[in-house]
Amino acid sequence: MKKILKSVCIFIAIFTILGGTAAGFFIYHKYMPVNDPIDPVEWFGVAGDRVAIVLNNELLTDEKGRLIDGEIYLSLEWVNQQLNERFYWDQEEKELIYTLPEEIIYADASTMGSNGKPLFVEQEDKVWLLAGLVVNYTDVRIESFVDEAAKRIFIDTEWESVPEARLTKAGKLRVRGGIKSAVLTEMTEEENVLILETMENWSKVRTRTGYIGYIQNRCLGVQSEHHFFSNFQEPVYTNISLGEPVCLVWHQVFSQQANQAMEQLMSSAKGVNVIAPTWFMLTDNEGNYECLADKDYVNKAHAMGIQVWAVVDNFNKGDNVQSEILFARRTSREKLIKSLMEDAKTYQLDGINLDIESIKEEAGVHYVQFIRELSVSCRKEGIILSIDNTVPAPYSTFYNREEQGRVADYVIIMAYDEHHAGGEPGSVASLGYVKKGIEDTLKIVPKEKFINGIPFYTRLWKEDGGDVSATSMGIAAAKEWVKNNGMILEWDEELGQYYGELEDGNSLYRLWMEEEKSLRKKMDLIWEHRLAGVACWKLGFENPELWNIVRPKE
Repeated sequence: MKKILKSVCIFIAIFTILGGTAAGFFIYHKYMPVNDPIDPVEWFGVAGDRVAIVLNNELLTDEKGRLIDGEIYLSLEWVNQQLNERFYWDQEEKELIYTLPEEIIYADASTMGSNGKPLFVEQEDKVWLLAGLVVNYTDVRIESFVDEAAKRIFIDTEWESVPEARLTKAGKLRVRGGIKSAVLTEMTEEENVLILETMENWSKVRTRTGYIGYIQNRCLGVQSEHHFFSNFQEPVYTNISLGEPVCLVWHQVFSQQANQAMEQLMSSAKGVNVIAPTWFMLTDNEGNYECLADKDYVNKAHAMGIQVWAVVDNFNKGDNVQSEILFARRTSREKLIKSLMEDAKTYQLDGINLDIESIKEEAGVHYVQFIRELSVSCRKEGIILSIDNTVPAPYSTFYNREEQGRVADYVIIMAYDEHHAGGEPGSVASLGYVKKGIEDTLKIVPKEKFINGIPFYTRLWKEDGGDVSATSMGIAAAKEWVKNNGMILEWDEELGQYYGELEDGNSLYRLWMEEEKSLRKKMDLIWEHRLAGVACWKLGFENPELWNIVRPKE
């Protein structure tokens, strides 16, 4: 019995020792810190000449810079998307172009920066910009670390102050908060760090040595605010204003003879201070156009107290115009701008109105560059530049209405053709459509530059055995059709329009009517939002009574 009791006691003692050892082992591994360092090259994801990019304290995983001849270069595509869209690459001329309010700067492969290095390099089917060049023209600050295997560049576009603290004791900067996280670098006492995020026991910090990680709060001393100061001079785009609310009417002109009708068509117009005749029709990809301008027309308009903004379009004679080719060539852009400026002087034009429609997405960046370059010449010559656009939509963002709103004098939104010939029957410009167009545009274009376009027309829809067709009709003609055919119109409050249907044999006619009441509601939106004015398509489609509604608000 004594032997058995002794054995049990030995067993219990051994079990207790083993259990204590296991518990100690468990406690050790749970609470003792890990001191394993992580390879910075692996952490930053770089090798060879690649340079990690940390944008606003976030490490980018899908974009890298390059170290070329000891200098950091950034891809032009990425710079355009994230930092500065005004760096423009002319593939035809192999030139880098930057457009300022009063000047256009050109650089080719032989153009060197102040450090004696090329401003750009073409490699790997990409254009790479010298980081220093980007800083010169962009409100950013950069800090680079290229003397280590883990080459990296910190780029900041934000200027808000952040907390700063000095370490009161040495510590380890870790990948994540927690003592089990791998070590990025050793921190020494007295080092300063910027505090990006504070948690209960840890803080996310940025070090002076180019790391972002987590350190225990007990290592941090008293915090103070670190302020950033920018010396960047933002370019100032001076714009020409009419000085009063704009009331523009487009005058569609197909021949020199059509110019003679202007006085008669304008005889009943009230409040119009700008007329925009369709005089310059692009004809090819070389920058040529057909000109229908008339000096007597301009003189008569001026005598009536009306400015003339000549329209440039790509569709009236544009069967051979490919915008992705025309606007992508520096020589073509320059030729077109030079011709427009010469004609503006010859005919004493007050403005140029660009109406470039239905371009391909690939042409967008080139068209916007053309607008920038044209704005420089217009600004120098004192000519008002206005740009016509459809309402903002995801499929047309490449028109870059926001940039237009910076460099041009006026942005005109043609808030009509909600339903168009060849599509589903519906209103040309319902009130909700116009309202959304205004609200979406105001997010990107200043109200003092925003002119809203309204229609002086509607469409009569005919449905016959499944076939649908539409006929465009001016308001005056549409009223006459309704009267002659006995169509009954009823007001639709939601659409802000009168609507009518009429059966004639197997045909069904449908009409969403534009007239005084519907246009008054659109004008109310324009003045409620304090826009720069209204533009009307087109002269001759209206009945005289409309001018009592469309005229600028007094």
